[in-house]
Amino acid sequence: MWEFGLLLLLVAVLGVFLAQRFVPRGPRGELLGGTLLVTGVSPRPDVGGEQYVTIAGFISGPTVDEHPVYARLAVDVEHWPSTGETFPVVYSPKNPDNWKFTPREPPAG
Repeated sequence: MWEFGLLLLLVAVLGVFLAQRFVPRGPRGELLGGTLLVTGVSPRPDVGGEQYVTIAGFISGPTVDEHPVYARLAVDVEHWPSTGETFPVVYSPKNPDNWKFTPREPPAG
């Protein structure tokens, strides 16, 4: 009888480990809005579509002031960034290096 109890305990422990691995834990935390000032960008390729761009710049927001960032992102060549442009971004208040562009709003029409 104790073998059955031990087997049930082992299955429960295995279930807990698998649940932690595969079940999402919910939102990781709030994101703050800020602005990215592009200070460096890789050259625009001659091909169309989505291509990788390397961007260097500074993020300013409610918790950071001119925090230097560097990233390699996939961007549509038609919306290639240039030096001196500013973009709205969202970033983690705990780690401003974890940032991304805010989604573009669809054109009014």
